[in-house]
Amino acid sequence: MPYPDWTPHRRDDGELLGWIHPAGDDWAAVDVLGRPVSGPVEWLDAEAALEGHGIAWLAEPWMLEGEADRPLRVRIVEVTPDDEVSPGRIVVKIDDFGDMTRPATTQFTLAWPIPDRLRSPRDGDPDPRTISR
Repeated sequence: MPYPDWTPHRRDDGELLGWIHPAGDDWAAVDVLGRPVSGPVEWLDAEAALEGHGIAWLAEPWMLEGEADRPLRVRIVEVTPDDEVSPGRIVVKIDDFGDMTRPATTQFTLAWPIPDRLRSPRDGDPDPRTISR
């Protein structure tokens, strides 16, 4: 757990969706990457925000900037939040499109919470499925 006053919130199957923490007289929700999911709200609204946000987006492609001359398309393979003993980390790998016959792709270890250089794809980002010069 990142901070002692953060309460984990899990799905019915036990999967961690994020945390709820005090925000003045209210509560705020934070996802597993450390991003705010709600502003200050009632407890049940913070739970609903995490439930609505889910975790399916973790399986989507992401873009990593700063490792090459253009953003790299990557997939998240591990999210370990900070805890009282050690700093957290986010591990991503270059997207291999699920090809099990390829050699292992390069992995990058980033700090938790999510750094700005790891982001969702945007229009105009390079697409490694296309060949161009």
